[in-house]
Amino acid sequence: MAGGATGDRVRELQSRLRQLNWYDADVTGTYEIMTTAGVRGFQDKRTLPATGAVDQTTWDRLLAVTRRPTDDEMHNRLVPGPALLKPGSTGAPVRDLQARLKQIGWWSGDTTDAYGPATTTAVRAFQGKRSIPTTGEVDQRTTDLLTTMTRTPTSDELDNVRPAPATGTAADLDQRCLTGRVLCISKASRTLTWVVDGQAQRAMAVRFGSENNPTREGEFSVDRKNREWTSTLYGSKMPYSMFFSGGEAVHYSSDFAARGYDGASHGCVNVRDLTGLAALFDEVDVGDKVVVY
Repeated sequence: MAGGATGDRVRELQSRLRQLNWYDADVTGTYEIMTTAGVRGFQDKRTLPATGAVDQTTWDRLLAVTRRPTDDEMHNRLVPGPALLKPGSTGAPVRDLQARLKQIGWWSGDTTDAYGPATTTAVRAFQGKRSIPTTGEVDQRTTDLLTTMTRTPTSDELDNVRPAPATGTAADLDQRCLTGRVLCISKASRTLTWVVDGQAQRAMAVRFGSENNPTREGEFSVDRKNREWTSTLYGSKMPYSMFFSGGEAVHYSSDFAARGYDGASHGCVNVRDLTGLAALFDEVDVGDKVVVY
């Protein structure tokens, strides 16, 4: 399949891409520019040739990480599915739900084992922003989207263990961040810390990719910088981009600034502090180390 194709196979493609947050328009059955961009992004993330056309390898990989879409999904009918969790539900699945809602700003306070009025309100608010039937009950569509937008909660998040406050000392940083000039990026605390010779110079909040489009972890280096970069896949602006792993970069995100953790990147490290990032951009050199953990 490629640009210009039409029919139910394209509808299925768009629906499956939608499950992974690579396509966010209505399912039309027409292989147009947004479908091409979504396919290209999916391919690039999985080190496939980023042609924007669906060959057998791309299709097989897509089938492996998605489920068969329903007829309602393929025709944009917002019909709620059977409730997997609902008011009165209890146990670990409820705690996981609340922890994931908390990651994207729809839940505050401690996680519990009880699906009560507060959980119902949070689920309804989440659904209402995403063209999901606002039932306040968690069906498969709600579960899939929430999973895509969040990461697996840690045991501390599930058990309401409060992290110790950061002090900027070496004890708070990954050991790989303590030598030289390092962009030290922690997924656990959702922070980027600029470290020079073991001393934290500045820190800022960051956002990462979703579970299906995760930000790569490991030790990298800044291989290029661009003050006014625009994504070649999506056409979205990425000011103050510092690339460290293929197409993944630290960059300013207006979406993160507007919506906070109610969303995710496609693998980049989003920053919402424009002033702080502009200053950091001028301090970081090509070749400086990047540690993501």
